[in-house]
Amino acid sequence: MRGVGIGGYEPVRIQSMASSPTTDVPATLEQIKRLESAGCELVRLAVPDKRAVQAFAEIRKNTSLPLIADIHFDYRLALQVLEVGADKIRLNPGNIGGPERTLQVAREAASRGVPIRVGINSGSVEEDLLVKHGGPVPEALVESALRQLELLAPVSDLQLVLSLKASDVWTTIQAYRSISQQTDWPLHIGVTEAGTPFTGTVRSSVGIGALLAEGIGDTLRVSLTGDVTEEVRVAWEILRSLGLRRRGVELISCPTCGRTEVDLLRIALQVEEALKEIQEPLRVAVMGCAVNGPGEARGADVGVACGNGSGLIFRQGQILRKVPEEKIVEELLAEIQLYLTELETH
Repeated sequence: MRGVGIGGYEPVRIQSMASSPTTDVPATLEQIKRLESAGCELVRLAVPDKRAVQAFAEIRKNTSLPLIADIHFDYRLALQVLEVGADKIRLNPGNIGGPERTLQVAREAASRGVPIRVGINSGSVEEDLLVKHGGPVPEALVESALRQLELLAPVSDLQLVLSLKASDVWTTIQAYRSISQQTDWPLHIGVTEAGTPFTGTVRSSVGIGALLAEGIGDTLRVSLTGDVTEEVRVAWEILRSLGLRRRGVELISCPTCGRTEVDLLRIALQVEEALKEIQEPLRVAVMGCAVNGPGEARGADVGVACGNGSGLIFRQGQILRKVPEEKIVEELLAEIQLYLTELETH
C-alpha cells in the first residue's frame, strides 16, 4: 500500500482515523497532513454514503498516505470506494448485508490487490454467538473471526488483516492471544473506545503493550477521545518503550523528590514542547539531582542534571558544563541542536 507493508518482517505500523466528516475535504486533508507529520502511516476515513465516496476520491488525489475506507451496512459503498482508489477496506461482515455481498466486496478487492480488514468488535458479534458464549467474551470474538475467515477462504489472492477489539482490556488481550494461535493473518490491535486522553492512554498502553510484548500485532491504533494526533504520539511512545521502533524525542525525566532544588516540571515541559517537532530518534534526560543525574541517565544522548540553582549539561554520561538555572532550558536545547547537526554531518 503505497510503500507501507503490513505483517511479516515489516515494522508495526501506526494507524489513526480522521475525526472530521469525510465530506469536508479541506478539513480532512488538513487533519491527514497533521497526522502524517506526527508519524501516522495509515489513515482511515469514514464512508457512510455516496457523498463520502466522492469526497474520498478527491482526498485520494491530494495525499500520498495510504487511505483506508471504513464501511458499514452498505456493501455498494465498498465497491464504489475501491473504484476511486482506496488502499484498504475496513468492514465488518456481520453488518454488511449477508455472506454473498461480503464475498462480492472480497472478490473485487482481491482483483485490485487491495487488502480488507475484517473488523470484529464486542458490539457486533453475531447474535447466535452471543447466546452460545453468554455475551461478547473472548471466545465469541474469536469464533466470529474464524467464521468470517471460513466465509472468505474461497476468494483467491485475497489479502486480509484481522482485528478483534473490545473496550474491555482483558477481553481484548485474551481474544488476540487466542486468534494469534489459530491464524497467520496480520493482526490490527487496539482497545476500542478506550476513553479520554488520560484513561484512554493508560488502557491502550496496557492492552496494546501486553500484546506487543508477546509478539502479537502488525498494525495498531490508540483510540482516544480528542485530538487524533495524540493517538499517534501515544502509539509511538508504546512502540518506543518496548524497543520496537524509534522516532522523535524520548524524554526521560525523574518524578521529583525532596532532593529536587529547581522547578523540574516547568523545565521538562518546556523542553518537551520545544522538541515535539523533531523526527530524528533522540533520547533526552531532564534529571532533578545528582543522584539521578548523568550516571542513571547515561543512556541519554543529551541531558541535564539539575542542582541548587544550576544544572550540569551532559552527553551520553559525560559532563560538558555547568549552567545557571535560568539558562538550563536554553543551554540544553542549544546542545541538542549541536548534537543533531553533528549527526547530520557524519
